[in-house]
Amino acid sequence: MGNFEFQHPWFLLLLLALPFMWWWKYRRAETKTTEMRFPHVGSIGDLVSIKTLLFKYLPLLRYLGLAFLIIALARPRLVLKEEEVKAEGIDIMMVMDLSSSMLARDFQPDRLTVSKEMGKRFIDKRTYDRVGLVVFAGESFTQSPLTTDHRIVKEFMGSLESGIMEDGTAIGMGLASAVNRLKESESKSKVVILLTDGVNNAGYIKPMTAAEIAKELDVKVYTIGVGSMGNAVSPISRRSDGRYVFGVARVEIDEELLTEISKLTGGRYFRATDEAGLERIYEEIDRLEKTEIDVSVFKRYSEEFRRMLLIGLILLGLELILKNTILRTLP
Repeated sequence: MGNFEFQHPWFLLLLLALPFMWWWKYRRAETKTTEMRFPHVGSIGDLVSIKTLLFKYLPLLRYLGLAFLIIALARPRLVLKEEEVKAEGIDIMMVMDLSSSMLARDFQPDRLTVSKEMGKRFIDKRTYDRVGLVVFAGESFTQSPLTTDHRIVKEFMGSLESGIMEDGTAIGMGLASAVNRLKESESKSKVVILLTDGVNNAGYIKPMTAAEIAKELDVKVYTIGVGSMGNAVSPISRRSDGRYVFGVARVEIDEELLTEISKLTGGRYFRATDEAGLERIYEEIDRLEKTEIDVSVFKRYSEEFRRMLLIGLILLGLELILKNTILRTLP
């Protein structure tokens, strides 16, 4: 019944008596015999009028009226719920690698597309948290500051493409940019989720320097290495028209560095070799970083029995009026 309930539901058992009452009325009617003499009945055999139809179904008003009165006795009411949510949210900066190697096709259709999709699914689960987005390649910048408007963050994430900045893998720059966004945060929990598929080879901030700053600011860093083991079809050069030339290249991820960063800051390092693995990693991070939520539920009730009572009385009154006026029968 959703938010509809009965305060005294046992009264509804009385509804079972109505079919018996209907049956008893017509059983008694069948036992009665009435005789009237006519010269012949041929002229009235097929006579049907609105009045005869109304007379036939007149008892329905009585039983419907009684049904509504019984429902009124059961005290129907609507439950109006109000929730007061107090959430101790977590501030989360997501850091995503946009280097050309993220177009490698060991994920379908490529690493970047899958990473964006898994990232958006993760954001959907963080209802009460502020989320921001930093991207990096040979440099880094903040795509979205911390916000509770997750729709905006997901739109920014969905529009990310490789090649929008100088190529390279500046892990230290990406991490430093995210930590810088979190330094003014008053949240008790501050988290960075850094996703990359390469080795730090660009930027003027060393990754461990950024990790030490994160530790000082009590920022926990989870690192994710994305890429299969061995070789993968990846961009190996770029034409003058901007299109990438693909070839087989060795997958190189600095797992030792990523592990050291996460260990120093109290986080964890994960390796995703396929789409299902990356999805499980985000689920694990979601489980590890639970938002503290205190929900208080208040209930109010809207009494509906008066409406049922009124309908029942109207139906019974209508049956009484019709029976004694236009549908009146001879004694």
